[in-house]
Amino acid sequence: MDNLYWFARIQPSDYSIVGNTALYLSQLLQQDYPVIPGFVVPGKVFWEFIEKLGSSEPLLADLPHSSLHVNVDNPRQLQLVSQQIRQGISASTLPPLWNSALLSATQIMEGSAIILQPSLALPLKQLPIEILQVKNLADNLQYAGLLDSYICLGEPESLTLALKRVWAEFFRARSLFYWQRVGIGLHQLNLAVTVQPIYDAIASGTIQADGEQLLIKATWGLGLAIAKGEVLPDSYQINVKTGKTIASQLGNKTIAYRLSSKLKSSGDITQPKIETLTENSIQAYPLSEEQQKQYAIEYKYLKQLIDLCQRLSDEITPIFSIEWTICHTPSHSEPQLYITQFSPQPNWQSKIGEDLSDSPLLKSNLGSKNQDSKIPTQNLKPTGKLVRGIAAATGKVTALAQVIIGNPQNLEDIPPGRILVAQTISPNWLPWLKKAAGVVTEESGMTSHGAILAREIGIPAVVSAAGVTQLFQTGELLLVDGNRGEVKGVAQPMQYREEEERGRRKELEEGRISPLYSLSQLPIATELLVNLSQSQSLKRIEGLPVDGVGLLRSELMILDALENLHPTEWLRQGRKNELVSRIAQLIIPFAAAFMPRKVLYRSLDLPESGVIAVSSNSLSEQKPLTTRETSELPKRSSPSTPQVINHRGTRHYLRDPASFDVELAALGEVYARGYSNVQLMLPFVRTVEEFVFCRRRVEKSGLMDYPDFRLWIMAEVPSVLFLLPDYVKAGVQGISIGTNDLTQLLLAVERDSTESGYTANGCHPAVMGAIKQLIAMARDAGIPCSICGEAPAQYPELIDSLVRWGISSISVDVNNVENTYIAIARAEKRLLLEAARERIGN
Repeated sequence: MDNLYWFARIQPSDYSIVGNTALYLSQLLQQDYPVIPGFVVPGKVFWEFIEKLGSSEPLLADLPHSSLHVNVDNPRQLQLVSQQIRQGISASTLPPLWNSALLSATQIMEGSAIILQPSLALPLKQLPIEILQVKNLADNLQYAGLLDSYICLGEPESLTLALKRVWAEFFRARSLFYWQRVGIGLHQLNLAVTVQPIYDAIASGTIQADGEQLLIKATWGLGLAIAKGEVLPDSYQINVKTGKTIASQLGNKTIAYRLSSKLKSSGDITQPKIETLTENSIQAYPLSEEQQKQYAIEYKYLKQLIDLCQRLSDEITPIFSIEWTICHTPSHSEPQLYITQFSPQPNWQSKIGEDLSDSPLLKSNLGSKNQDSKIPTQNLKPTGKLVRGIAAATGKVTALAQVIIGNPQNLEDIPPGRILVAQTISPNWLPWLKKAAGVVTEESGMTSHGAILAREIGIPAVVSAAGVTQLFQTGELLLVDGNRGEVKGVAQPMQYREEEERGRRKELEEGRISPLYSLSQLPIATELLVNLSQSQSLKRIEGLPVDGVGLLRSELMILDALENLHPTEWLRQGRKNELVSRIAQLIIPFAAAFMPRKVLYRSLDLPESGVIAVSSNSLSEQKPLTTRETSELPKRSSPSTPQVINHRGTRHYLRDPASFDVELAALGEVYARGYSNVQLMLPFVRTVEEFVFCRRRVEKSGLMDYPDFRLWIMAEVPSVLFLLPDYVKAGVQGISIGTNDLTQLLLAVERDSTESGYTANGCHPAVMGAIKQLIAMARDAGIPCSICGEAPAQYPELIDSLVRWGISSISVDVNNVENTYIAIARAEKRLLLEAARERIGN
């Protein structure tokens, strides 16, 4: 691997060798713009590698001399071809001289972590190459998001693996689909790879310039939180000429991302594993209460950003978009501002937010292939349903919704011209997106799969539209405004409503849909979760309108797997790996059934005595486990006596951390299998010190390195009423109110006791006041608050109060799902009605 191209020496004529990303960054660097120096592995090296690999991989035998032949309209074939090629690339070895050259070049740069980014060159034989002003090239910049970047350590094995992973991105299904659709053969493209050091960021964000105004967005840490749509970033609207702020708004930022500790300590990694790369190279962390209330950019850096954009506007082009970061580097004592991506877009829009719904291009893209988009839109009336998200692809469209929950297997059956409404869009959905009229997702960001392709095809898209899959139903008429980031329900013409209803009745008669389908006619914003412990119950939840598992009871689930032995006995017998595997295999069916909906796994509540608490979350029902010292445990007159309470929950982890580590290892195995929706909930936490001890064990296990992992606690010990802000500062990312234990401990009454007429009343004023306080404190702290005890089912009137107070989610047993759903819908409807009447009265 010779002739690496350093940013400082790349010329505009090198475009076909180094690609667009490298060309833009290098030319900015040479004009003294703040860009972190780096180098490029040129496209010719990629094709040399593919040509050598073609001798052993038949699918690549004709490349780079002819295009790859694959039927992209056959999703299964497309996935199989993509998977085979990418596996071949990952399993191959690079020549030793290539590895040596790559490592030598990397060692020149400062920084232990390295980012490798794809840099594609389009076939532009007929076009002049003028830096940053190539019209057709700029018009095609959006394709860059089809290929992911990777972060790794600056050591040989990690670098080699990361380089191969970037090359393998070229053959992802979504990439093969896109290039064939736009009529460009793979052999016509050059894939170069930029290599730069990467540092932990203080703040990051994006800027869009339309020639008159700047739209600056910012958040704490790395920019992934914005890309994934997990935060509402701070925003600034700036006049380009004067540099004055027209408007600013503090965002809603509760989490941020940083480099994983694995990347900061090369001694922890001795083998090149997948976890050294991007998907596990960054970790989420909760922002402090103080940070949440502050703008992410200090004034001096905001001024630097404005000055930088004014200079770009004057010297390069007035219409562009950039990604930026503020970070510490080894060569500077003060944080520095850097440009990490630059995209000149001279034909982007004349104004930010301009309505392009009447564009001839949009109209042509929504023509005959999108038959549902022909629904007449004259005199349509809004239904009052409105969700706001992030505008990801411009334009407006009115069409019928196709709401997709989970990971469906029957995408082929979706009628053309529908608006796809989903939690997120997976890469394997791309062949069906071409039939869609628009895209709406609950999660994801501007660079998500769905958003990227929507922009390329020319259909409107709105991402990060919270709760949209619950608010709207399949067959409902929607207006998607990709300019303003809005999704509205509109009154459906009678003939379409009648046809849809006839179809639903037929499906119901034929048994193709659940009778509970009617529940979807009562959309709710509050999440409805379910309490589970047995995998057999998964069949019962099919068709139920639940958003995930709010309480996966580990004790009941794991009881049989333990074979009546305490985990300490398994460890003593040297059977740790077997136990880890058993627990992981028990969790995986729940994770798979609900993917990508969250599953809150509550860790084991095992006191030293071997008595295991197996009720939903109460002190009343205990079952003995055998330890080494005794095969028959002493009976207790009452399970809630101090001897039992003293050793419950996380306090037991302090005395027996090895058993807790077994569960953490099992969760790690679940994540390693690709299930990223399982989150951990700690039981019976008494003090912040107990939580910090557990959090450190979790960090040591590596679970915190997964971006989607969250650490919750059960809010069931009354001390949480006074300590919740401290828990959040210590890293708690969510709470679930256990009403059973909370009620008993607040009232000093055992749950099933009828002595002297005392009962554990979940609607007691003290209990109600505690629940209200916890919900308010959680909202102030910016973390979700769920409730998973039996109180909502026992006392349906409590649901009105929970909804009014702002509970995030309610978790109930399977038998109570339908009644709870209806109760939530009615409570929300009453709340909206009261608000409307109040507005009218004022």
